[in-house]
Amino acid sequence: MVVTSLKLQDLIEEIRGAKTQAQEREVIQKECAHIRASFRDGDPVHRHRQLAKLLYVHMLGYPAHFGQMECLKLIASSRFTDKRVGYLGAMLLLDERHDAHLLITNSIKNDLSQGIQPVQGLALCTLSTIGSAEMCRDLAPEVEKLLLQPSSYVRKKAILTAVHMIRKVPELSSVFLPPCAKLLHERHHGILLGTITLITELCERSPAALRHFQKVVPQLVQILRTLVTTGYSTEHSISGVSDPFLQVQILRLLRILGRNHEESSETMNDLLAQVATNTDTSRNAGNAVLFETVLTIMDIRSAAGLRVLAVNILGRFLLNSDRNIRYVALTSLLRLVQSDHSAVQRHRPTVVECLQETDASLSRRALELSLALVNSSNVRAMIQELQAFLESCPPDLRADCASGILLAAERFAPTKRWHIDTILHVLTTAGTHVRDDAVANLTQLIGGAQELHAYSVRRLYNVLAEDISQQPLVQVAAWCIGEYGDLLLAGNCEEIEPLQVDEEEVLALLEKVLQSHMSLPATRGYALTALMKLSTRLCGDNKAAILEKMPLVERDGPQADEEAKESKEAAQLSEAAPVPTEPQASQLLDLLDLLDGASGDVQHPPPLDPAPGGALVHLLDLPCVPPPPAPIPDLKVFEREGVQLNLSFIRPHENPALLLITVTATNFSEGDVTHFICQAAVPKSLQLQLQAPSGNTVPARGGLPITQLFRILNPNKAPLRLKLRLTYNHFHQSVQEIFEVNNLPVESWQ
Repeated sequence: MVVTSLKLQDLIEEIRGAKTQAQEREVIQKECAHIRASFRDGDPVHRHRQLAKLLYVHMLGYPAHFGQMECLKLIASSRFTDKRVGYLGAMLLLDERHDAHLLITNSIKNDLSQGIQPVQGLALCTLSTIGSAEMCRDLAPEVEKLLLQPSSYVRKKAILTAVHMIRKVPELSSVFLPPCAKLLHERHHGILLGTITLITELCERSPAALRHFQKVVPQLVQILRTLVTTGYSTEHSISGVSDPFLQVQILRLLRILGRNHEESSETMNDLLAQVATNTDTSRNAGNAVLFETVLTIMDIRSAAGLRVLAVNILGRFLLNSDRNIRYVALTSLLRLVQSDHSAVQRHRPTVVECLQETDASLSRRALELSLALVNSSNVRAMIQELQAFLESCPPDLRADCASGILLAAERFAPTKRWHIDTILHVLTTAGTHVRDDAVANLTQLIGGAQELHAYSVRRLYNVLAEDISQQPLVQVAAWCIGEYGDLLLAGNCEEIEPLQVDEEEVLALLEKVLQSHMSLPATRGYALTALMKLSTRLCGDNKAAILEKMPLVERDGPQADEEAKESKEAAQLSEAAPVPTEPQASQLLDLLDLLDGASGDVQHPPPLDPAPGGALVHLLDLPCVPPPPAPIPDLKVFEREGVQLNLSFIRPHENPALLLITVTATNFSEGDVTHFICQAAVPKSLQLQLQAPSGNTVPARGGLPITQLFRILNPNKAPLRLKLRLTYNHFHQSVQEIFEVNNLPVESWQ
């Protein structure tokens, strides 16, 4: 018995009339029960109606998998009404994950060979939607025959199906290569657009096809010239531009054919200049054609004047009121800045103005382009502009802006003092938004500039006295005061205003850092280390006061930072060791002079007088500053198709158990690297902390690199092993590499 149920229109009205979600579910469950009963009874007359209702239920998000087999029955039917609903159901309910989709292969093959155009169109649409690799291999000969059918309706759908087949099975390129040359002579816009798309897919996936179609560049140039000058027909004109979709597709194909090919590039140079100068820019259709023209000029071996014209077009885009167009212009200029730096420099004022955009995506692109425009001649002006932007930029951009400024200042710094001033300004403005490697880089810079030790310590003391809330700046200031506190007290710096500082003020400032609730455990570690170092540089009267401040770290409990714990232990050792008297130090210097004698004769030093307490002075009891560790060379660990990964190492001498690894990803290829992710793993005996990377896109042609910081703590001095995993997209392909980094140049760290 056939179960009667609602018609599709009645079902839609009843579902829309439901006032609550519970009522809607009740209506759908009741109707699905009727549909199941109808399928079980095998009603051939109303099967397509039941499946149509089930497809509507599926579009609302309810389960409809029980209708898959009914789709196969309807496709196999001889009635067009059944085939129409059956093919629609197959496209919605089936995909490559279900083996049932292979059961319609024979039905599609029969429908393609029947010669009925509507049925052939349904079969081709279904094949291009759910066709798996197996189906594409089986049905490729039938689709090839339809490419040259008289009907333009069937040919257009067959071409689009061939595009899907090429994407699924690239080795089918040889099957569809011969018909494409004939299809280029078509005057039907739909067929011509599909043919250009098919040729583009063939060229991207087959080097043989690329070489084959480089011979038809003059024909493509003639088609595009006809579109630009006369046009095929008025019905394809959009906002005064003749068929912009076809123009854009031809430009994309020319970009592929002219890349790294001198003859093809020379053939299309005049045409590109004609398109760039004759296209109307008052509508978005014209802007789309111009943008593709610019991309084509950038990718092929075009003339120098043509590249300047492309940059000027992008400069006009920057002045457009549409934010989308400005974003496109900034992105394109960022790709072009490495190859035509001087041409992009002309638009630097406009790019800097885009930093103040309220749209975060626009300001981020403008920031990346501004950083790429910094060079040795404009570094002062650009850094000043970027520092002004840093003071008012959104929090999500502050870290990237600060890191970019620090990197630009390091690469193009005119003087070391200017470099130090820039870093201090960034640390003061950005605060906690700067990355951890900024502290290590600044301390390394100050330590290597001996002539600026006095200047740096006085600058940092003044900044620390004004504000102790910026933790990275406090850490650098504490380190510098601990290293060069004697220069601070001497007051002999001629580059800044005289400042009289006594020992009690310095100790009070460090005590304020220790007692502040804003100080992180790492910051207290820097302050305690500074106090320990000052205990060897200040007079003996203040050593007791310094040692009294050491127990302040105990309030952090078991969560105290490793640096703070180590500083406390060092302080306890310093408290236990006697301070050598002046005669003892003199005797020790005499001993060292004897050991450093020019001759090779062994000289016996006189015996040392006992100390007042009756103990001899030991060499290790004397306060000393250990020499800074030798610089660790950089290491290239990965290179593939122009994508490189380099590691640079910094080992802070105030914390020998810590190793900072800066990972830098650069891209010297012709295509951008997107969705870049770098992950790392170390043995359980080591502690690894990964900082957030500076971005996930590496621009082509040596654009702004991605940097990421790894912090590895090795308190047990275990052997270092590092395994990396890289994932990214490059040239429309997903790349994943897992490898172990060997020969790390940090053996002395263990």
